[in-house]
Order: sequence, then structure tokens, then C-alpha cells
Amino acid sequence: MIRSIKNFYNTKIAKGAESEATPENHMQLAAAALLFEVSRSDFSIDNPEREKIQELVQSQFDLSSDDAEVLTQLAEGQANKATSLHGFTSLINANWSMEQRVQLIEFMWRVAYADEHLDAHEIHLMRKIGSLLYVPQQQLVAAKLRAKQHR
Repeated sequence: MIRSIKNFYNTKIAKGAESEATPENHMQLAAAALLFEVSRSDFSIDNPEREKIQELVQSQFDLSSDDAEVLTQLAEGQANKATSLHGFTSLINANWSMEQRVQLIEFMWRVAYADEHLDAHEIHLMRKIGSLLYVPQQQLVAAKLRAKQHR
């Protein structure tokens, strides 16, 4: 598993002339890291949340199960190391449309609902990230309602 993580990182994420990394790979990592930020905002990451993150990453980015697993592990590591949300949100703001950002917000709400309990810390973080992604309040609430219905 460690070898596959290193290989994925070196070929898809790491910067360098020999790397196959694209800006989209960096976006995927940033988006997945934000999903982990939501999952850990209530001070615990449950298996349903991990499974939901992997499911969303795999379907959204059209990855194989193995690549999705590796990306989620890398993203969790990035989320754990991050000292702020700015690095993730600024990268997404610079490269994704409003529609893509709203979809990410909806996915984040799905992660928040994955453990069947919406915590006050999760709500606060979602509002903060919504603001950092310049998602209007109306669209933030609409994404929340869609995520709630999707459970």
C-alpha cells in the first residue's frame, strides 16, 4: 500500500518535470482534503464518513477504486498537516467554476450527514468553507437540502 501511495503521489500529484501531475490532480487532492476537513470537524472520523469520501472521490473524478483509496489517504494526510483552509480553497477558487464549487459543497454536506448526525462544528465549518469558496448562502442551503435528501 505504501508503494502505491508513493507511486500515485509521484505520478499524479508531485510537482516536477518528470511528473504526470496536472492542475486537475491538484484540484482533486484539494477537494478531497476539504471533504476530510468536514469529516474531522466533529473531532472524529467514522467509517461511514471515510466510505462516503472514497465513494464521492471515485465517482466525481472517475477514478478506479484503488486510485480513489490512495487519493483519499493522501488527502487525509494533507488535511491533517494543513494549518488553514486557504491553500485548498484558493486553489479551487482559481480553477473551478461556481457550479463545480457548489457541487463540492453538496458533497461536503453529504460527508457531514454520513454518520447520521449533523454536528454544530460541521455546520460552522461548512459556512466558513462556503464563504471561502464564494458560494452564496442560498446555494449553500440548497446544497445542504439536496445532500440531506440524498441520504
